Amino acid sequence: MKHILFLIISLTFLFSNEYIIGGNDFTKQESSVFDTNSSKEIETLQNNTFDEDLIKENKATVKNIYLSYKHFPENIFKNQRFGIVLKAIITTRNYDKIETKFLNSKNMDVLNNEAPWIKNEDNTFENKFYFKAYDKDFVLPTFEVLLYKNGNLIESQSLKPKETNFNTIGKNVNNYSSVIAKNLTINANKTKQYNNDELITILDISGKESNLEDFFLKGIKEQGISKIDDNYPEQNLLYYLVLPVHTKKIDFTYYNTNEKRFITVKIPVILENELVSTQTDLNPNKSNLLLYKKVALGVAVIFFLLIYFFKRKKIFLIAGLISLIVLLVYVMPNKTGLIKKDSYIYILPTKKSTIFQKTNKDYVVEISIKRGDFIKVIFNQGNKSMIGWVKEDDLVKN
Repeated sequence: MKHILFLIISLTFLFSNEYIIGGNDFTKQESSVFDTNSSKEIETLQNNTFDEDLIKENKATVKNIYLSYKHFPENIFKNQRFGIVLKAIITTRNYDKIETKFLNSKNMDVLNNEAPWIKNEDNTFENKFYFKAYDKDFVLPTFEVLLYKNGNLIESQSLKPKETNFNTIGKNVNNYSSVIAKNLTINANKTKQYNNDELITILDISGKESNLEDFFLKGIKEQGISKIDDNYPEQNLLYYLVLPVHTKKIDFTYYNTNEKRFITVKIPVILENELVSTQTDLNPNKSNLLLYKKVALGVAVIFFLLIYFFKRKKIFLIAGLISLIVLLVYVMPNKTGLIKKDSYIYILPTKKSTIFQKTNKDYVVEISIKRGDFIKVIFNQGNKSMIGWVKEDDLVKN
């Protein structure tokens, strides 16, 4: 009985150990699925993947330049100079240069494409760019602002143009000068005798946000720009007009963008006593006095030769030859020369004299007389003979 009881206890003990050993292996195998270290690795991998996606998304949406319009015109006119004000918020300091580009424009010009950006007290930036549109089929540019650091592009943002209306004005205004300006002022005007039948008037005009380069008066055949200073938005124009001698006034109209209406300017023509080219007919070869001299010398030549023929005295022959030589000097044509392109032609031979024309090409001219550093020249422009003074340095003699 004792032997049987011992055998039962031994078998029970052995069976229990095998079960526990097998159970341990099973437990180990099951626990590997829920292993703490493995769970952490999976979590870390998932987190890393999420972070990368988030960074990519942030890079695509976050920017350092925010552009907007502070001023954009609702209406513009043909040949008008107009301004557009851009505002920029820049949220980084990692740059040393701001550049502006104008993309995809058509039938228009940017007048100050190098204008610098101005920083305001609230740390925003502004820039005012001026444009000029020539045709209703125009396209305003897309603005692109770029940031650079040490010559390398850091970031760029663009801003598309808004819609605006385009109009042509002044078609039915007879004395419209083609000028559109915020303000226009006549600083001075001078009128002098140009020749026996004409006057020359010089206008000194200032304009703000204007297109003085298009100034033109209808019904006047001979006119043009003597000089223009363009420090936009300020402009200054010297303009000459050759008018009939009986002209008493000049009037013209311009469009004022401030008042949104046409304004007429009236200028009295007051002749100054000073004649152009020093109180003589402008062309000495065509003056009445010179004609009388030529006739008198011709008569003298004939007279002295006839006297010599009848009297046979050498004194009359010598007098006749002298008269003939003087006559030949008067009838000989002037020497010719060449005025360089972009030379100024002055009314009088003085440094402070009014400029009435700037040559747009090389002109062949007749050289009349010299006075100081100036030379009087005669040249043809169209069907008309023009007279004036040029600086000796601007003349190439033949």
